[in-house]
Amino acid sequence: MNKHGRSKTRPALEANVVKNSLGTVLGIMLGTVALVGIHHCYRKQRLPEARLQDYWTGLNVQLLTLAKFLSATSPADYMTQLKRLQYTYQQATSAYQNYDSLSLSGPNKDSMDLTAIHSTMLARPVSWVSGVSSMPQINSLTSDSCCGVVGIDAERQIVWQTTMPERVHDIVVQPAVSSINKANATNNSSRDVVVMGRRPSESFWVLDTATGQVQHAITAGADRHFYGHACYSLDGRQLYVTENNTLTLNGKIGVYDANNNYQKIAEFDSYGIGPHELIIHPDSQTLIIANGGIKTEQASREELNLDTMHPSLVYLNRHDGVLLEQIVPEYKQMSIRHLAMHDDGTVIIGIQFQGEKHINVPLVLTHQRGDREFKPLIMPNNQWQRFHQYIASVAVDSTNNLLCVTTPIGGCAAIYDLTTRELIDDVRLLDCAGASLLSGSGLSSNTMTSDTELDCQTSANDETYASAGRPGFIVSDGQGQLTTLSVNIRCANGAINAKPAGAIIIDSQLHKMSFDNHLQAL
Repeated sequence: MNKHGRSKTRPALEANVVKNSLGTVLGIMLGTVALVGIHHCYRKQRLPEARLQDYWTGLNVQLLTLAKFLSATSPADYMTQLKRLQYTYQQATSAYQNYDSLSLSGPNKDSMDLTAIHSTMLARPVSWVSGVSSMPQINSLTSDSCCGVVGIDAERQIVWQTTMPERVHDIVVQPAVSSINKANATNNSSRDVVVMGRRPSESFWVLDTATGQVQHAITAGADRHFYGHACYSLDGRQLYVTENNTLTLNGKIGVYDANNNYQKIAEFDSYGIGPHELIIHPDSQTLIIANGGIKTEQASREELNLDTMHPSLVYLNRHDGVLLEQIVPEYKQMSIRHLAMHDDGTVIIGIQFQGEKHINVPLVLTHQRGDREFKPLIMPNNQWQRFHQYIASVAVDSTNNLLCVTTPIGGCAAIYDLTTRELIDDVRLLDCAGASLLSGSGLSSNTMTSDTELDCQTSANDETYASAGRPGFIVSDGQGQLTTLSVNIRCANGAINAKPAGAIIIDSQLHKMSFDNHLQAL
């Protein structure tokens, strides 16, 4: 009531409501700013790279997730979106706590700098894991890029990305048959993926395949550094890592216990210099090692002995390190670097030739236990210079007897028929390096359904191909492309498919990042 006994006017009441509301909003904003400031100071003490922009980025992610949830049009959609929302919240909480758990994991917790590791993920199954030499930082509003690792789904979309403190090289996925003290060993979420630092490096990391979160961070022992590759035993219980003795420059194989936080439990001689990639034989008892033959200076990565290098392929007993067999190539400068294993025990070898550019040597070789020498694959007109003396990755499809090799310097990927040992075709892909099997491409052609056969049209030509379910490979490159290379294979009904043209069907998908050396399938 005013002095005349009348009520306040409506405009005055509205103004008072607005004033009170603004005061409430201002109070909430000031309180929120104070809480964020206090929390940010706490975060900076534990995570020096923490930024205020992280809060805005996190709010945007949650708003987008909420919008997807609200856009559901049916009860079933609501339930699906709700489960994804719950999963995303759990992963966000887990990712935030990742730094605390890292400080408690691994035998070298006091010597590792983990402040540069950050994981961002979405709730989708992972089909491949790849190193990335340059990618945008998800938690930054700037254009800064970083190196790291990404999980990729079957549609070639990025599921998660984890920044790393240095460039990585090999990616090693734990075999699915392993128990490793986990309840559901057949689920990808229970498997580890080992990420090796780029040679020569003093670090490797163990990530979770489903989320990309770092579980362990391992540092090389005294007078040791890693050479960029590793492999699991077939039961997934031991990890074997190529290493270098920095005092004698002799190659070593470190043995790490996956059941016990990847503690180093043994070490073998690699019987050579500069061991690079190593793989496990199908007999589960034999390690196969590519001794590149090159002494590498750790700080500068300078190659010290190109005139006197001595490469070799070595077979070791994986239990005691006993030398079983050793083979050397025709030329001492044929550095044996990358390997793939066929199910029949054939080793596929990728060469990096360190000699004069005009010298033409075979760059893709095969070997089986007991053979006295390597056998080169067939190159049309013997023109191995097409690969510019550098093979970056080799990937084998044992079921369909196919091989994919990549060369970033030569800017191409090639597919071989291992039955005839002849080149099927090669495709132009700038800066390509990583290569792996397509999901499901290991299925035999005779397992195709009748639906596949219906896509084939009758032809007088006996040469017949399938229009769906083709075997093939996925190739990554420094331009940000993930390219599928599908190979036409025979149909069961004796017909030829009229749709595809050429021996290899190419499909590229571009991402805003530069993929690094290796790509591995789960």
